[in-house]
Amino acid sequence: MGVVRVAAIQMTSGSDVAANESAIFRLVEAASDLGATYIQVPEYCTYWGPRSGYDAAAQTLDDGFVRQVGLMAKGRGITVHLGSMLEPAPQGRVFNTSVVVGPHGEVTAVYRKVHLFDARPPGGVTYFESEFISAGSEMQVVRVGEMNLGLSICFDVRFAELYRALVLAGANALAVPAAFSAQTGPAHWEVMVRARAIENHAFVIAATQVGTTAEGLATHGHSMIVGPWGEVIIESAVDGEDVLVADLDLSEVTERRAQIEVLNLRRPDVYRGDVGISDGQ
Repeated sequence: MGVVRVAAIQMTSGSDVAANESAIFRLVEAASDLGATYIQVPEYCTYWGPRSGYDAAAQTLDDGFVRQVGLMAKGRGITVHLGSMLEPAPQGRVFNTSVVVGPHGEVTAVYRKVHLFDARPPGGVTYFESEFISAGSEMQVVRVGEMNLGLSICFDVRFAELYRALVLAGANALAVPAAFSAQTGPAHWEVMVRARAIENHAFVIAATQVGTTAEGLATHGHSMIVGPWGEVIIESAVDGEDVLVADLDLSEVTERRAQIEVLNLRRPDVYRGDVGISDGQ
């Protein structure tokens, strides 16, 4: 397997959709100029603002913005991964939707966030995505050159079983675009991103939102790209926009999986059985 140059873009999106879209084009161009052929932007890349603005910000996948991204991707021969955007859903709700646009300008994969962020973090803002957002119900692996990319979004990173299923379906790299909370990020973000890489011996690409919006939505930042041994290849250390670029040698996935054969040594026959519970008193 070959080497692929990838980019994780860190953004500070807000409630101005036009401004966010302009920043996406500018930052994707910058990553492409650095030679990246797969470029990932964060969760809520086109709108990160009050829930009252969700309906106006939601766009179908054949709206002008996605078509414009397709034209850019085709013109530059790159894959652009819109980490997530708001998409209209039935009954007046929205999906939190990840869209991968391929180098021929077409949408090659769509993933709607399965695990919605319903949480009461200590010292933070109580947030319930499920009040306005409909959960997806399908997993997705997409071929990007020689990468088999398993798709996920932010809060999904807390559910290891999702990533194991993606890897068993063939993923050798995992995408985790995020708008990770500033309250939980310092303790949880790096640990979980690296854990998903280590337990599956897969590359992890994680583009994030950073900073605090005018409405007080605070995100952790620290976009990163992690190798299949769990090492952080590159991580953002800035509090604003950033473009992280790394060359991923996909043969390392095969090498690491041969060194510690976690996938072959699994015991699903045991996992499906009953769990013994003993009284240790």
